[in-house]
Order: sequence, then structure tokens, then C-alpha cells
Amino acid sequence: MSKVIKIGTRESQLALWQANLVKSKLELLGYQTDIIPITSKGDQELNIPLYEMGITGIFTKTLDIALLNEEIDIAVHSMKDVPTKLPKGAQQVAVLERANVHDILVYKNLDFLDKQGTIATGSLRRKAQWLHKYPAHKVVNLRGNVNTRLQKLHDHNWDAAIFAYAGLERIDVLPENYQILDWMIPAPAQGAITVQALEKDSFSIEALSKINHQESEICTFVERQFLATLEGGCTAPIGAYAKCKKDQVHFSGALFSLDGTQKLEQNVSFSKAEYKSKGSEIAAQILSQGGKKLMEEIKKATDAYN
Repeated sequence: MSKVIKIGTRESQLALWQANLVKSKLELLGYQTDIIPITSKGDQELNIPLYEMGITGIFTKTLDIALLNEEIDIAVHSMKDVPTKLPKGAQQVAVLERANVHDILVYKNLDFLDKQGTIATGSLRRKAQWLHKYPAHKVVNLRGNVNTRLQKLHDHNWDAAIFAYAGLERIDVLPENYQILDWMIPAPAQGAITVQALEKDSFSIEALSKINHQESEICTFVERQFLATLEGGCTAPIGAYAKCKKDQVHFSGALFSLDGTQKLEQNVSFSKAEYKSKGSEIAAQILSQGGKKLMEEIKKATDAYN
């Protein structure tokens, strides 16, 4: 094990926490590692909504390039940020055991819920689901890393903002005034950390295979296949959540209109043995029940920003 595995990561506090988790797991197995922080375009352009930036993988592209150029050996990502189609020559090797998948509402007080409130989020998925439940509310754009978004919530006259529970918990900034949004379907692979390597790098692939969590891999595979079949990428309000229980997988997936007025949802249970095709099959059902037309409308609307 003489090779030092170079771990590529974004520079945010959360990304570095994730990279250090991978580092600790590999070093416990006897591997030598080094963390290489890399700035992504998504971290640099904080005032532009993701859907206006015109590409998927905005947070992963810089790491992809570094991996393909062999400046790093492995790339650590929040899995929900990773496009469903990986760069040629790279492969997903490990999914770490998944954390809490839920979105949470961080609020100043909850009096606004039954009135006209202002919610902050940079996610089309969160925005659409919030407006589906609270159509009288206003949703404003919120970008930046976790700490930046928390500070923006404090500085602005907003009632609340939506975050991923796992992100705040991992870096120990979970405030007292939050509410778990158990009715909101999370982003595909939310709460999961994935690690990629080059297909030709047998050393890193062997090392990473030892820290893979199979149930998390299965569930995120179904969710991302569902996303890929709907052709959502980062530009459509799509939620998906799969959970393993014994030999069964329980799945919920939905596609929303941008304004939240339309919701096409599927809730399905199936055997673990069937997982490799189920994401596509469930997405196909949504497409046949009005989802194809809705996706065309979403693409047309989001293309207008680019």
C-alpha cells in the first residue's frame, strides 16, 4: 500500500468534512491518503441560480477534469450534485452509508406558515414542493455553501430557508429552530456521499470497494435511474427516495411543475433483486401519465434563462 491516494474535494467546510470522512475510512484500512482541495465554478458564482447557469454538474465539473487529468486519484462528492452520466473514463466506486435524507426548514418563527411568508431556497425541487403546499408564499433564491446560506437567512427579512438536514448536522451548525419536512420528497441521492475513480485505476478501485455501503448504493441507484429517465439533471423539480427494508425497496418519486401546481407521483415497493430496472420503469409511468408534456414545459421555461 505504498501509493498515496490523492483525494479531490471542493473547498467548502461540508465538502472537506466529507473528504476527511473518506480519508479516515481508507486510513483505517491501512491506505495512505492526501486531500487536494479544488475550487468549483458553482462555488465561485454564488448569485446565479443553478438552473440559470445552463449546465449540469456545476459543482462536480472541476473535480471531473482534475480526475481525468490524473491530478487526483479519487473525487468525493455530495451524490445529489453528481450528474447521472459520468465522464468517460470515470466510474462510481463507493457510496458511503447514507445519512438523514430529509429537508428541514430553518425558521425565525413559525407564525408565517398560515399567512403570506417568504422562503429562501436555490432548489427548483424545494421551491415547487413548498409552493404545492403553501401556494400563497413567496420563494426567493438562496445560493452559497451552508454557512453562507445560514448567514444570508439571518441578514435578510425572510421567514425561513430550506436546507438538507445532513449538511447542517455534519458540520455541527444545526440550529435549535428547525422543523423536519417529512412531507417533502428529497433530491435523488440526498444525504449520500459518493466517490469516483478512473476505470483504469485498479488500486483506488480496490481500496474504495472496501468502504462501499451496499444498501445505500442500491437505493441511490434506483433514485438516480429515476432521475435520468425523466431527464431532469439539475433543472427540473424531481424528488426521489428509496429505502431498503429487509429484502424490499420502498420508493417514492415525483415530478412537479415549476410553480408547484402540478404533481405526478408514484409510490412503489419491490424486491431488492429487481432494483436495476425499477427506477426507469417507475419514471416511464410518470412520463406516460403527463410527465413527458410537463418535462417539455419545464425545459422550455428553464431554457429561457440560458
